[in-house]
Amino acid sequence: MGSWKVRWGINRMEYKVAPGLYGIGEPGEDSPVLVTANYKMTFDRLRKELSGVNAWVLVINTRGINVWCSAGKGTFNATEIARVIAMTNLSWVVSHRTLVLPQLSAVGVAAHRLLKISGFRVIYGPVRACDLPKFLGAGMKASPQMRRVNFGFADRLVLIPIELVRVIKIVIAAYLVIFILNLLKIWSVSYLATLPYLGAVVAGCVLTPALLPWIPGRSFAWKGWLLGLLWSTAVILYSFPAVPSGWTKALVYLLILPALSSYLAVNFTGSSTFTSLSGVKRELKVALPAAIISAGLGVVLLFLNQFVL
Repeated sequence: MGSWKVRWGINRMEYKVAPGLYGIGEPGEDSPVLVTANYKMTFDRLRKELSGVNAWVLVINTRGINVWCSAGKGTFNATEIARVIAMTNLSWVVSHRTLVLPQLSAVGVAAHRLLKISGFRVIYGPVRACDLPKFLGAGMKASPQMRRVNFGFADRLVLIPIELVRVIKIVIAAYLVIFILNLLKIWSVSYLATLPYLGAVVAGCVLTPALLPWIPGRSFAWKGWLLGLLWSTAVILYSFPAVPSGWTKALVYLLILPALSSYLAVNFTGSSTFTSLSGVKRELKVALPAAIISAGLGVVLLFLNQFVL
């Protein structure tokens, strides 16, 4: 239930466990020490996959963020690991000086520095926790398949709800504004007229993540814009009215809908293993201003068409 709730953004940043040293099974002084984040979903998945294994789990404070994201943000680092090692007196608990770290934490951990300040050397484990029993059984040696990062259809689908929740709040606020405008008779807006915009939200938040590898191009912004363009074209072809203002309405859709889908698609970069922090920053420098300018022009044209033209 806790995992389901955080998938939908409910109490997400409080779903964590206390940093410290935990035992799985009946660990002893020779048992392996696995290091992980204090995001409870990560911790629970690790415990589940270690059923039948005797091991120590060293949980560090990543502020409730998962391994890969916390490594990218810098909270999964050598200094924090060394701090928890000292806090738990790990040197007195185990006879060896080896830590098994998740492979996806490597971007944030300077292994040579950790060895220098703690005396523990680092071995990087497999990408997925389900491979840990085999990894440990093979003398802490990972096969090429264990090193491979997969981000399949099912992996992407489970991340979509959190993206939707962020937008649903804005959509509810927008519908509240529309209700007030209609109530006060300031501007009569049909709820049916909002469907094209909801479609653009679905294209950016649902279809782009789901179809990610199959949409042409590498940029998330481009992928979202492309689906938004296809959606706006379908809307125009279906509802294009045979009146002079029809061209203005079509242009509004072409300016706003793809830009909206593009912006929402870029948000998924934080959930994807396809990206890097530097790549996202570079993409945002172009994509964000382009989306703002396009949507801004569309909104201006929409108001001009409503109140002036």
